[in-house]
Amino acid sequence: QVQLVESGGGLVQPGGSLRLSCVASGSFFRINTMGWHRQAPGKQRELVATITSGGSTNYDDSVKGRFTISGDNDKNTVYLQMNSLRPEDTAVYYCNADVRRTLMSPGSSRYWGQGTQVTVSS
Repeated sequence: QVQLVESGGGLVQPGGSLRLSCVASGSFFRINTMGWHRQAPGKQRELVATITSGGSTNYDDSVKGRFTISGDNDKNTVYLQMNSLRPEDTAVYYCNADVRRTLMSPGSSRYWGQGTQVTVSS
């Protein structure tokens, strides 16, 4: 099993910044992709950003130019730097990971963290 633990959420004023972190631990061979989703009250969970172990990134249009995803393969950690935050960014942010379980595994498994609350309000 794999555990994902998020941190860094909190209350911030509009225009402010937060940096989220997610650390993966447990039994696995390799993390293929890590990323962030978010879910606001009454809305569907939506993709925010992803990053592969090779460093390739992908962003939702709503956060391009404001958010930056990065990773540290040696630490099994992914970060989300959030700048110029807006009230509509308020949501629970969930870390996820696509994991190759063993060297001989033909496929991969998807895991989710418990989420961290981000509130943007004056």
